[in-house]
Amino acid sequence: MIWLALTLVGFVLGILLQARLKHPLTNPTLIATLIVAAALLLSRTPYTRYQADVSPLSAFLTPAIVALSVPLYRLRVLLARQWPALVIGGLSGTLLGVGTDLLVPRLLNLDDASRRSLMTAPATSPVALQLADITHAPPTLAATLAVLSGLIGALLLPPFLTLLRVRHPLARGVAIGSVSHGVGTAQARQEGELTGAASSIGMGLAALTVTLVVALLAG
Repeated sequence: MIWLALTLVGFVLGILLQARLKHPLTNPTLIATLIVAAALLLSRTPYTRYQADVSPLSAFLTPAIVALSVPLYRLRVLLARQWPALVIGGLSGTLLGVGTDLLVPRLLNLDDASRRSLMTAPATSPVALQLADITHAPPTLAATLAVLSGLIGALLLPPFLTLLRVRHPLARGVAIGSVSHGVGTAQARQEGELTGAASSIGMGLAALTVTLVVALLAG
């Protein structure tokens, strides 16, 4: 269970660094990913062995995503008054992401497996894994690209929104959640409960939108 322990230590180290430095690059998921990836490469350990070792941890992924809905309930009255803006913002952000992930791989002449995997990248990784059966994408690649999408969004989007002078917590939250799902929502919660709740809405709309797009394309 050494890989399970290393993953947990890496994530805890990321939490400590984030609390101390308050910098986007100290995202706990990013820190843990870098530590584990370096250890896997240096030890030449196959991913299948790592996946088997951390399977108990993977079982908590879906409940962790569901737990992000707690702020939605606590702020339900406020969010209900703003639902048109939240829905329009979340859907437009996700559709733009899906369109980009469909177009860019074709322009870059990527292989079929990569194109199919990128199709579900705007959704959170549990959704991407489930949709891999429909898109016929390699499940591991689909989940990995979804996590990478979330990491990149969590790192780049908050400072980019600040540069654009987008300061309203609802606008920032739904923008982050609709393109960087669970990882981004965890980052949004660092800005406040309202931002985190809006990000949860964006993440949910992203999962729904990507599922509908995949169903339409498969049909």
